[in-house]
Amino acid sequence: MLQLSEFLPPRPESSWKLIRQAGVDNVVGVLNGAEQDQRMFASVGSAGWKPDDRDEVPWSVAALKHNMEIYEKWGFTLIATEDTAPMDKIRLGLDGRDEQIDQFIEQIRSLGHLGIPTMAYNWMAITTWGRTDTRLVDRGGAFVTGYNQKIAQAGPALAPEGEISREQMWDALDYFLKAVVPEAEKAGVRLAMHPDDPPQQIDRGVPRIMSSVASYRRLLEMAPSDYNGITFCQGNFALMSEVIDGEVAIPELIREFGTAKIPFVHFRDVKGTVEDFRETFHDNGQTDMAECLRAYHDIGFEGAMRPDHVPTLEGETNDRPGYEMLGRLFAIGYIRGLEHAAYGHPSAR
Repeated sequence: MLQLSEFLPPRPESSWKLIRQAGVDNVVGVLNGAEQDQRMFASVGSAGWKPDDRDEVPWSVAALKHNMEIYEKWGFTLIATEDTAPMDKIRLGLDGRDEQIDQFIEQIRSLGHLGIPTMAYNWMAITTWGRTDTRLVDRGGAFVTGYNQKIAQAGPALAPEGEISREQMWDALDYFLKAVVPEAEKAGVRLAMHPDDPPQQIDRGVPRIMSSVASYRRLLEMAPSDYNGITFCQGNFALMSEVIDGEVAIPELIREFGTAKIPFVHFRDVKGTVEDFRETFHDNGQTDMAECLRAYHDIGFEGAMRPDHVPTLEGETNDRPGYEMLGRLFAIGYIRGLEHAAYGHPSAR
């Protein structure tokens, strides 16, 4: 059966009890003070997401073991990480990338040593996932995040136009995969590439090369291995041109890629197009989520699946847009119900 999970940095909060009470006992972890922890959470100090001051390299065996012990005290098992050492020199093919690749390999080996089977990463250089609004009003007055491309692209440039090319980033990805996939195979750790978020062709001067179904097919062909896989983030795949244009539906893609290429799922949905979209409740988007669960059942998916980018509900501060607690509980219950409908009740499996 699939492993319903939640996304938590290794800094406990009382709300973790609610997640356990909702029936989740697996964690997709952030590394304390590493790239995504810094880009996504460290700046939101008022919401308590500041990294702990530790004398540990975040991707080392010692740090990951420390994180595992923290989760275990709360009844969770760490089954994947969704954070890495800094990677921009790797993504852009710059001097110093070999040192960053060595750090990435250290994390692969650390995860393998500790028996953590999945490592998610992304190819978004310089910045992380982007939104232009965090207080769009959705059902019943809930707040959701959204993105308007015209507004976003009017912001400060991330790089001068034309300084970074798409083929430069593809060449860098090929160099990277040649170095890390053999290490992942030896360690027994499945790599899972997350889509660009939003899946657009360029973001303020920086190309985004993981923004189409065709890009993912190319990725998988570049390093044919069950250890070169996908973070199947449904909200981003739902905005890719092939899906928007009706060439392929999300359940069809799940069946195409199969469990050999999908070790990890972000189960979420959106409304709109890549030029103008909003997050929404899991039962209120543009994707047939029930058919998606049937597709996961059909391919024999047993990996990590977590909700993502949930609405902020009544009484919550919206200090953590997309990551407040009540929307997570709604999503967990919704996914569990669809899972039981597709896979059968656990007592009957």
